Amino acid sequence: MSAVSPRESARQEMPEALRKEVRLLGDLLGQVLSEEGGVELLEDVEKLRRTVIAARVRDEEERAAEELVTGWSLDQAERVARAFTCYFHLANLAEERHRARALRERDRTGAELAESLASAVAEIRDSLGEERLGRLLSELRVHPVLTAHPTEARRRAVVAAITRVGVQLDRLDDPRASGREQRDARRRLLEEIDTLWRTAQLRSTQVKALDEVRTIMAVFDDTLFRIVPELYRELDAALGAGDPGRRPPLAPAYLRFGSWVGGDRDGNPAVTAEVTAETMRIQAQHVLLGLEAATTRIGRALTADAVTTAASEDLRARLAAARKADPERLAEIEARAPQEQHREYLLHVADRIRSTRGEQRLLAYHSPVELLDDLLAVQRSLVEAGALRLAYGELQHLVWQVETFGFHLAELEIRQHSKVHQEALAELEGGGPRSAATEEVLATLQVMGRIQARYGVQACRRYVVSFTRHAGDIADVYTLAAEGSRGAAPAVLDVIPLFETAEDLARAPAVLDAMLELEPVRRRLEASGRELEVMLGYSDSTKEVGPVSATFALYQAQETLARWARERDVRLTLFHGRGGALGRGGGPANRAVRAQAPGSVAGRFKLTEQGEVIFARYSNLAIARRHLEQVSSAVLLSSTPRVEEIAERAAERFRQLGDTVDGAAREAYLALLEADGFEDWFARISPVEELSRLRIGSRPARRDAGRRLQDLRAIPWQRAGSRPPGAAAGGLPGVAALQCHARQRGDEPGQDRPPDRRPLPGPGRPRRPRRPAAEGVRPDRGAGAGRDRARPAAGRPPRPLLGGRAAQPLRGRPLPPPAARTALPARAAGSAGGAGGPRTPAAADRERRRRRAPEHRLMGEGFEPPFLHPDYRSTVLRAPAQEPVRLPPEWFHHGDGPAFGRIPVRPGDADLTRQHAGQPLGERIIIAGRVLDSDGRGIPGTLVEVWQANAAGRYVTGS
Repeated sequence: MSAVSPRESARQEMPEALRKEVRLLGDLLGQVLSEEGGVELLEDVEKLRRTVIAARVRDEEERAAEELVTGWSLDQAERVARAFTCYFHLANLAEERHRARALRERDRTGAELAESLASAVAEIRDSLGEERLGRLLSELRVHPVLTAHPTEARRRAVVAAITRVGVQLDRLDDPRASGREQRDARRRLLEEIDTLWRTAQLRSTQVKALDEVRTIMAVFDDTLFRIVPELYRELDAALGAGDPGRRPPLAPAYLRFGSWVGGDRDGNPAVTAEVTAETMRIQAQHVLLGLEAATTRIGRALTADAVTTAASEDLRARLAAARKADPERLAEIEARAPQEQHREYLLHVADRIRSTRGEQRLLAYHSPVELLDDLLAVQRSLVEAGALRLAYGELQHLVWQVETFGFHLAELEIRQHSKVHQEALAELEGGGPRSAATEEVLATLQVMGRIQARYGVQACRRYVVSFTRHAGDIADVYTLAAEGSRGAAPAVLDVIPLFETAEDLARAPAVLDAMLELEPVRRRLEASGRELEVMLGYSDSTKEVGPVSATFALYQAQETLARWARERDVRLTLFHGRGGALGRGGGPANRAVRAQAPGSVAGRFKLTEQGEVIFARYSNLAIARRHLEQVSSAVLLSSTPRVEEIAERAAERFRQLGDTVDGAAREAYLALLEADGFEDWFARISPVEELSRLRIGSRPARRDAGRRLQDLRAIPWQRAGSRPPGAAAGGLPGVAALQCHARQRGDEPGQDRPPDRRPLPGPGRPRRPRRPAAEGVRPDRGAGAGRDRARPAAGRPPRPLLGGRAAQPLRGRPLPPPAARTALPARAAGSAGGAGGPRTPAAADRERRRRRAPEHRLMGEGFEPPFLHPDYRSTVLRAPAQEPVRLPPEWFHHGDGPAFGRIPVRPGDADLTRQHAGQPLGERIIIAGRVLDSDGRGIPGTLVEVWQANAAGRYVTGS
């Protein structure tokens, strides 16, 4: 039997429906390319595709791909790049459609889905009972907040073209379609793919803040406004027995949506008070249009007459008042729908919503509470008349939509840097002329008041303070609000501290204690039932100490804040500033909920939905509904005592391991950032400048005009840092942390003996010989060998290593000099620890921690940490019986690693399974690839050693 290639295996595992759709879209795109660019363009695309696929297993194909691309003209290269871009758009669309198709098929079976609302309700009901379930649901709140950064990189025109392709695929898939309809759908599909091909992929003008607002509106119009009542209906069906269409609803409207788009002005001068006011006007227009359309649709369908469904006395009185307020319109409605009072009144309600949208004060609603009162009056009247299905059907969906979205659609949140408030307050206290920045701060607070007067307090009451360091940063906002009110009542504010750095997270409880002493905060606590919101920043903490250490710092902060809230009887909501990328806390949101610190959820979960993942999660109805259902289910389950106890035990069990990993990761990350030459190297090898010049968002890449690392915003840092050789922003800390854990466990090569130091037993396995003395030992068999180390041929310098693993080369962009990669200078500047600038308290604290930390630095002329370290108890039992082999200094090259030029690579050395007597245990591992030097040149005759661990984590084979 012939072996199956990985590509063929993947093709066989791909579901038939997905494979068929990808092939169809690829064929149609190929037809468009050949029609527009001729056969030559299609041949070039296919040739590059086949060559790149072959390059996965053959080095010469990689060189062939490079030669192919360099042989094209610039115009042809751009056309090929556009062709691949269109193909990936279409392939992603097919994958998204398959996910939605799989969800529908699973739902069609009737089986209870995992991570669903129904399964969560059943589990909680069985373990806690009906009363506790009801109490938990009454406190449930899931609050996604949509942001514009990092924004959706695709143009709206491109997104719209892809959406139209999906519509035609739906027509083509419809089993009810006739042959004529199928042919027309295929013709339209070709037309839309042609449009996608001809549409410019990059924006020609800079994105403005209001462009981002209008882009976000598509998510609400097409998806969220429609799926919210469906999700509530699913929860309602799980909560009550019997027919949910004939009883009062049991599911609360627990979802709330927020937005920073048009409100986040931290480092974005394009977001002004005028932009914020216009943002809310746009949001209100969209939600009022949706409510008007839904009310009109339901009203026109509610044709029950007075004979079968008599109106209640309350509804008749409301109709009489409507005739008095708008006699001409009511007469027109009654002429078309005589004796259909429920229909008449709902159409009148739709007219009032239209007047609210047009700001015609005579009929306009003053608040969503008034609209909700009218809808519930119609519902009560239908119930009195016995029309239960009409009362609790589509009309209930409309009620849920009003409860969730109000007249504002999403709660617009304001964010500004604490430094801006300090400077504005200093100007006001100085009594001199006010700068434009100060006037803008005051204008923003005034706009918040006007928004609240027009659309309700819930529309815009949250004010997030970036880089909150002390309670004074919170007090500054309240003081500025009073100053900007000009004698009128200031806006109702909930000022939210945002703790972003590791140090700020650590002192958060002390800051909150001081906050509780502020009079405005005490008033808000009393008015809200002692509710308080605190935001945790993922991006800046990651930039400061690295993704591994930031994760631990955030988890510890949640534990501390949850305990703080319990002790002070505060209903705390933690607002997670998570991103789409893993470096900013991204990943599946429902799993993130379950991973929170015990007691930190308590029925309330608020998180940012970053611009880069909004359309991935919310553009498709089925996927959006499933995402919100999974998050809601996770919030419910994470708020139960059983899950909190499990989380607490797990936290305690892994706390010591976490401390170990945290310390190693932090030290490795800071060593890289503070190394000589790193800042210049990062600027050369990362695409940070190119990313900042792309027209994909309104917010600058830097808060200030400076060019240092500390001036770079956290998200561009993460985006750029995920791409340089060696994954500078994320790879090094994780590697270092795992290596440190392995050292302490004794799981590195040379530490694979049980505590009694006898050789590892094993039936049929040759016992490993004791380590030979230093005399005559091959350098590659010495202490610490087997760390994926390359042994070049004679005369070849070794390839530089970064963070214990080989760094990917990039022509024309050299790595830092060796000293920059190995030295660990004790200096830092700013939160990023870049070069230059004064020494900060954070840097001093890091230096103190490094001095206290166990010595894991250079060991004489070697590059391994000590195997026996008394501070780590496990090494006492696991350290080797003999001293580590000391390699002669002349075997090292520029301080990067041993240069094994004296020992040639012999035939057969590449097969590590044949370096001892007998056959190996298990399957052979065959590795194909290239070993390159720092200039990207191949190193012939190179041997790479690989160590394989068994289930116990001990290394059992090696060269």
